[in-house]
Amino acid sequence: MTQAIVNNRTFEIDVSQDNLSVDGKTFEWDFSELGQGRFHIIKDNKSFAAEIVSIEEKTVVLKINNNIYEVELKNKLDLLLEKLGMDNLDTQMANDIKAPMPGLIFDVMVKVGDEVKKGDPVIILEAMKMENVIKSPSDGIVSNVYIEKGQSVEKNSVLISF
Repeated sequence: MTQAIVNNRTFEIDVSQDNLSVDGKTFEWDFSELGQGRFHIIKDNKSFAAEIVSIEEKTVVLKINNNIYEVELKNKLDLLLEKLGMDNLDTQMANDIKAPMPGLIFDVMVKVGDEVKKGDPVIILEAMKMENVIKSPSDGIVSNVYIEKGQSVEKNSVLISF
């Protein structure tokens, strides 16, 4: 089962083999793919021209007969995480970057006040004769840098705060 949210309306969708049901009722339709994300749909003896405008993660933007619809999709796991209050964990900002292992700070690539994006390299930690690039876990502005080049650090030491 999947949940689809379209223009603030929620629908329960179930797809099994060649069967599609919406809110427990079989969805009778005929569609043909015209190519490049374009489709011709017949539903209740009405004709519709549909086009996939964009797909990002779990959101699909559709254009149907020149009307734009944003469809947010949630699967069983998404719904369970939402029910448990854990649905926004990936969007929460990390406050600290900690040392993943003991080592020596080889390079510090940021300073207080720098704006970093998720995935930007911020520190190079030398451990076991290998250089490990530590990247920012989220977007943010550096509020504190607790280490400097050449300093030894222990596992879980706070290196940088946002």
